[in-house]
Amino acid sequence: MDYFVFVSVYKDDSGDEAPIPHEERALTQGVLKTLASKLDDLSTCNELIGKHGAALQRSLSELEELRGSNDNTDKVKAVNERATLFRITSNAMLNACRDFLDVAESHSRRWQKALHYEREQRHHLEETIEQLAKQHNSLERAWRENPSSYAGVERPQDGDVSDDNEEAEFFDAMEDSTAFITVTAAIRQLASQVSAFTFTESLFVCFKDTSTNHLQLRRTRRTRIPDKPNYSLNLWSIMKNCIGKDLSRIPMPVNFNEPLSMLQRLTEDLEYSELLDRAARCDSSLEQMCLVAAFSVSSYSTTVHRTAKPFNPLLGETYELDRLEEYGYRSISEQISHHPPAAAHHVTSQRGWTLWQHITIDSKFRGKYISVVPLGNIHLQFHSSGNHYVWSKVTSTVHNIIVGKLWIDQSGDIDIVNTTTKDTCRLKFSPYSYFSREVPRKVTGVVEDREGTAHYILSGTWDDKMESAKIVESSQGGGGSEGKQKTVYQTLQPKLLWKKYPLPENAENMHFFSSLALTLNEPEEGVAPTDSRLRPDQRLMEEGLWDEANIQKQRLEERQRQERKKREANCCKSQDIEGYQPLWFDRKTDENTGDATYFYKGGYWEAKERQNWSQCPRIF
Repeated sequence: MDYFVFVSVYKDDSGDEAPIPHEERALTQGVLKTLASKLDDLSTCNELIGKHGAALQRSLSELEELRGSNDNTDKVKAVNERATLFRITSNAMLNACRDFLDVAESHSRRWQKALHYEREQRHHLEETIEQLAKQHNSLERAWRENPSSYAGVERPQDGDVSDDNEEAEFFDAMEDSTAFITVTAAIRQLASQVSAFTFTESLFVCFKDTSTNHLQLRRTRRTRIPDKPNYSLNLWSIMKNCIGKDLSRIPMPVNFNEPLSMLQRLTEDLEYSELLDRAARCDSSLEQMCLVAAFSVSSYSTTVHRTAKPFNPLLGETYELDRLEEYGYRSISEQISHHPPAAAHHVTSQRGWTLWQHITIDSKFRGKYISVVPLGNIHLQFHSSGNHYVWSKVTSTVHNIIVGKLWIDQSGDIDIVNTTTKDTCRLKFSPYSYFSREVPRKVTGVVEDREGTAHYILSGTWDDKMESAKIVESSQGGGGSEGKQKTVYQTLQPKLLWKKYPLPENAENMHFFSSLALTLNEPEEGVAPTDSRLRPDQRLMEEGLWDEANIQKQRLEERQRQERKKREANCCKSQDIEGYQPLWFDRKTDENTGDATYFYKGGYWEAKERQNWSQCPRIF
């Protein structure tokens, strides 16, 4: 059995450099530009010092010649002026030197620290590879001693195996499975070591034998999709008859869509799941609330350029996202109603939290804009503390439907409640106004305990970042516009809670998808036959075949209408008019809110493991 270990790093020991990441290159260029500017300042100051120093020297010589004369007032005045100029120039030189030194020292420390960290990680990597080589050697020894236990595997040449390794472990024929487990664990350890390596760009750990091809242990997700075609469409010709109507009941061509379903857009809220991982480790419920609030805002960051409509899922359509290996969570969602569109979503994380939601979408066309109002609550519970958070989403509005460039805005309030401790946070999404002096897309909030005492101020924008500042003192200020007194908070320096990831290269031609969004519709084996990845019209649209996608979309919608008529004819009056019972979710009353919602009843991941999808309907 041969092993192949390929590691692409930022810089190797020989000094050969791999392609530098774009962010690091931009930062380095910025620092070099700053240092060059400081050097120019130093050069200018040096020339001025030389010029004024020479003039001062001449004045002093002339003053020396006039010593003893009574008519030297003008010369003394000239000397004083030149001395003043020399002093000013010298001070400027000193300041420029200090600035240059500060910049050089600060970045030098950062680079030295990064280099030291890189060397340590490289040392750990070398030790791990050495250990892997020893275990490889021990396997080959066991193989040579018991060739009958490894049927179908080609025996290596005697010269290929080293016999002088005294630290190699030996395994007899009864321990062959244990030997393979040991090697797998070593490979996983190698991958975990390298994943912590800041400047490592990629790691591929592969092995092969005579019966299999190369096998990559960790899947590489795709980083691009086909570019969006440039198709023109008369929007008003379609929308003029839709004013005041529910858009979910109006057939639309795929030209208005992006190649993702609403279930996938719902799952995209997990783009910044690391905020919840951090929150799960918080001892303070108030600090935890700050991170939960930042997570609730982060879900809107991907929408700033995304004015296209996601595909409305078919009834019974599902979507799974298994990121246990990368991020420790699994997500499953199901379309539980078609009119009105409603979905149930459940996420379980190995890093200490569970999230679930039941969202119904209410969308209306108002002539100049489209408003999308998500109805329903989002629930989040942390395993260790038991803290249970509940909140809802704000209204999304797409403007300039008829004339002008489409743009999207988020407005309204989000009230986050910790039902366990009764802590609260109200986030205000300020609507955009042409006449306002406020920062566009501004979000502000206050975190309060159960007594109503404010502890943190949250501020930022929903498309970029959120910060928190701890309140140290509060007082009543002047009257507001409605005659109410405003509360003035004195805070410490704000701390960054969340920062948006930069969009991938060429995102403007890929529907402005984020890195996670690019992977959501990537084909995967073993998913349920109702999974959104298998929807033909959505797949054709992603591939740029929009005419074919429209044909498939009409076919699916007509089929769904026929299925609905059958259910209406067969269902009893006591049943829901949809006559549909979700496969993976049950409708129950929530103990915290008293509202009816849908809870995951289990069984999906077990069915996937068995590949038993017999209960799934045929919807595509």
